Amino acid sequence: MSKRQLSAFLRREWLLALSAAGLGLTIILARRLPVYTRSDFEILYILLVLFIITMGLQRHRVLARIASKMERGRWIPIKLALVTFFFAMAVTNDVALMAIVPLTILLNVPNKEWLVIIEALAANAGSALSPFGNPQNLFIYWHYNIPFADFVTVIAPFSLVFLALLALGAGVVKARGTSLPTSRPAPLRPIAWFYAAALLIFALAILRLIPLASGVVVILFVIIADRGSLRIDYALLLTFACFFGFTDNLQSLLGNYLAHSHHVFLLAAFLSQIISNVPAALLLADFTSNWQSLLWGVSVGGFGSLVGSLANLIAYRIYVRSEGADARSFTFKFHAASYAAFFIGIFLYFIIHIL
Repeated sequence: MSKRQLSAFLRREWLLALSAAGLGLTIILARRLPVYTRSDFEILYILLVLFIITMGLQRHRVLARIASKMERGRWIPIKLALVTFFFAMAVTNDVALMAIVPLTILLNVPNKEWLVIIEALAANAGSALSPFGNPQNLFIYWHYNIPFADFVTVIAPFSLVFLALLALGAGVVKARGTSLPTSRPAPLRPIAWFYAAALLIFALAILRLIPLASGVVVILFVIIADRGSLRIDYALLLTFACFFGFTDNLQSLLGNYLAHSHHVFLLAAFLSQIISNVPAALLLADFTSNWQSLLWGVSVGGFGSLVGSLANLIAYRIYVRSEGADARSFTFKFHAASYAAFFIGIFLYFIIHIL
């Protein structure tokens, strides 16, 4: 690999490089190899199956077909905000934005910058309400063995308050029109229905209602019949593996000193601004048993900076690469809206947990 190729790889996979460097450094300082638990391997397996399923849903246009129905008629901003919110609950915030932002760019309407910003905020708010809406939720849900009802009850105030705020904000944005042709879309192929069914069935496995081994059927199917759906984000999986080892070694070095729930919340929220909320959750989970404050912290931390959530970066990259996009204007507007949401989230946490 040439220096130019290496430099391009590090810029593209900076989170993987950072996690690998952190793992290597802690191995040296702790003078030990990390210990990977059964829970760690289960989470990696769950992510692998979910990535494959969502890739299949994308490749066979299930998500695009559903999202495109929201582009017709009036109240486009509100409909896009709502569909992004609920998509993110089911298929992760990353996938929801990858399906909806490109469609938004094709709309023949004004204020597309604000539409994409609202969608990014809605994806982060909606994904927080589901144990498998984003990688950090899946990790927290599985790591702490949380009952589904308890998980949703704890984070519901965060998601529902922001759902209402985003619906109000979207109602102010003027964006009326349609970009869709009147031609009838081609029917979905049978393989598309396989992935839709696989998502529903594997969701039951994540909720511990059926065995996790059911995901093996998906893996075998794509190996035999649809290898294109194996083109998933393996770098993110490897990043998780590195962070599991990094946090295990860090725990042996520093010990468990995060006892106060408010400290956990604030540290998770502000640390997410620097290293993103996925690694923040992985890092702090080994230092605290207070999953409620950690869940709130990384959920609020998804707002704010572009790196607060990887979903933010996805929306940003898709939009600024589109024709006619003003990257400077979008960056300014995004941070203004996202940091407003960030501080509202902090205020909301203390209102709920102190008053």
